[in-house]
Amino acid sequence: MSHDAVVYDLDGTLVDLAVDWGVVTRDVAAVLRDRGVEPDTASLWGLLELSETTGHRAAVETTIAEYEREGARQSSRLSLADGLPHDVPVGVCSLNAEGACRLALEVHEIEHAVGPVVGRDSVGSEKPDPEGLLTVVDDLDVEPAATVFVGDSERDAETARRAGVEFSWASEFDQRLYRA
Repeated sequence: MSHDAVVYDLDGTLVDLAVDWGVVTRDVAAVLRDRGVEPDTASLWGLLELSETTGHRAAVETTIAEYEREGARQSSRLSLADGLPHDVPVGVCSLNAEGACRLALEVHEIEHAVGPVVGRDSVGSEKPDPEGLLTVVDDLDVEPAATVFVGDSERDAETARRAGVEFSWASEFDQRLYRA
């Protein structure tokens, strides 16, 4: 089935960011400790939520985004990126910071093939909340039901479900249907 638009996740779908998430998690925990907050979780996303409730989100975002931008500079291009551009509009909805997403697209010279880009810092929520995906769909001026979201995680699949958008696993997506 062909769609009126394709929205991609970024990391693990179009590129592989060169980020050691264990190091990021350790450094984010240190940022919180330096601010008098003892982390009660070992999960990076749990630490991000904790930073929100304790008023330290900006400092934690800065730390994570620095790693993501460096990871974007050193990222590997994945095969789905080789299938761009498409003959339908394309967007990106990612759990990574928007600036890192845009940098990765530039590094791999595919920014011209992608329209709107929404990262976790672009809207007031993160995946699996559908807000970011629906923002991209709206910016592409298409209906959610006429869009496919291509990703590599259960979080991506849940985001698509909540948004009323069809989901395709990156490993199963047939780009030949959308070749320009």
